[in-house]
Amino acid sequence: MSNEHVERRLAAILAADVAGSCRLIGIDEEGTLAQLKALSKTLFDPKIAEHHGRIVKNTGDGALVEFASVVDAIRCADEIQRSMAEQNTDVPQDRRIEFRIGIHVGDIIIADDDIFGDGVNIAVRLEGIAEPGGVSISDDAHRQVRGKIGIDYDDMGPQVLKNIADPMRVWRVRTGPSFSPAKLTKPPIETALPLALPDKPSIAVLPFTNMSGDPEQDYFADGMVDDIITALSRFKALFVIARNSSFTYKGRAVDVKQIGRKLGVRYVLEGSVRKAANRVRITGQLVDAATGAHLWADRFDGGLGDVFDLQDQVTESVVGAIAPALEKAEIERAKRKPTESLDAYAIYLRGLARFYQLLAGK
Repeated sequence: MSNEHVERRLAAILAADVAGSCRLIGIDEEGTLAQLKALSKTLFDPKIAEHHGRIVKNTGDGALVEFASVVDAIRCADEIQRSMAEQNTDVPQDRRIEFRIGIHVGDIIIADDDIFGDGVNIAVRLEGIAEPGGVSISDDAHRQVRGKIGIDYDDMGPQVLKNIADPMRVWRVRTGPSFSPAKLTKPPIETALPLALPDKPSIAVLPFTNMSGDPEQDYFADGMVDDIITALSRFKALFVIARNSSFTYKGRAVDVKQIGRKLGVRYVLEGSVRKAANRVRITGQLVDAATGAHLWADRFDGGLGDVFDLQDQVTESVVGAIAPALEKAEIERAKRKPTESLDAYAIYLRGLARFYQLLAGK
């Protein structure tokens, strides 16, 4: 074991990145790079300095910043996102430069003027799940700032972060303008209402995230989702949201609870696809849209020698895995439902649960 001293300290870490940078550079390489350089000089760097942050390193289209105070980190992020929103007011959606920001407070390791450790990794993963123009913070960060600054937060519930062992509770910073009745452009009666849940289990399969860094692989991820939707639609006892509806969330950071309300579903299936050389890894997770709880998750590895065979294998595995998970979740839901409001389907599930108990000899 090495006796070399390792320098550690508690710090607030801000990770920032430009959403869709590859697409923007593809549209206008020189113009995008010039804009990023200008934003760094006129907005990002001055705000970091104003709030006593230290830019540890720039990552091309993003940055890693250390703060002594998480209050300073969140104030800085909020001001950056508000300024960017103002600058983007008259810019077409497909040409907007929008930052995603993640913030965590934790123990870090300092070496050669760089920082490492879980505190850094978590901040980077939080940035990855933030919506364009948004800020995601950890529960640890939220506890430190709660009630200290005039900023509101939305509870995103437990989230599975890449390479982080346990799900972490995440909060979304409300960076938009404060509500004012004068800003309403439509009467309140025209506000979209949540869709009513159908009588049978309902699910939306969201577009899988392409983690390969290669836009050409989008076809593979989209094809996987199409196959899963088709396979799930064969279950007569299952209500499946059409592709056109679920694909409106492609490329967007999502709030599963909000999707459940908007699409009128109890469950959401989301996942990702990552390609490296001739291998591909596909992950999937089933989430209860009402609670945000994860009901099932798995990953699948295979070769790209025959894309369609791999798609069939993954689709069969996903459908075979989530069907029992859905049934189990519906059984638990029926058992919690007051007896005076049980519908015929819930009664069936309660009977099914009792049947399984008898088979098990309980």
